[in-house]
Amino acid sequence: MRILIAGLLGAIAMFVWTSIAHTVTPLGYTGLSQMPNEQAVLNTMHQSIGDKEALYFFPWVDPKDPNAMTKEVDLRKLNPSGMLLYRPPLATPDRMAPLMVKEFLKELAQTLIAAFVVAAMAAGFANRVIAVTLIGVSAGLATNASYWIWYRFPLDYTLAQITIEVVGAFLAGLAIAWWLGRGKAMAHAIR
Repeated sequence: MRILIAGLLGAIAMFVWTSIAHTVTPLGYTGLSQMPNEQAVLNTMHQSIGDKEALYFFPWVDPKDPNAMTKEVDLRKLNPSGMLLYRPPLATPDRMAPLMVKEFLKELAQTLIAAFVVAAMAAGFANRVIAVTLIGVSAGLATNASYWIWYRFPLDYTLAQITIEVVGAFLAGLAIAWWLGRGKAMAHAIR
């Protein structure tokens, strides 16, 4: 129960921070740009792709082709390259509430893992905070740095996303370390 409450408090701290980061600070949109001639591009994409929702990688080379890497390099010399997450027009637009619930549940899973790890440590408050923060650093690097390395995501976007993760982990670490430390302080006070 102690770990569950610590994880819940950490998730609340992380959720509040990520909400602020995406709505109040520029971190949420750093590295994103509006496409030139957007409506013309959107019309062409919809005419070409239709209703097939997917993550498209271009120029496409069959990954099973033994010469795939050479072909990809050659195609990139002649063509633009990138990834496109395409979604057709939605009959019913996404509602914000279910997306926010999913985000909170993801953050709760993260903070429960962190609370479990930190609860197993014989460490003081600062070390518990540092441990959760380092878990956040690892999480921030795991995907974001790879996307920057392999898919050429913009560096400013990558750094902004890592910052959001690390600050969220730090704040969650404060909440988790405080809650888990309460039990130890109470045990010492009773003795």
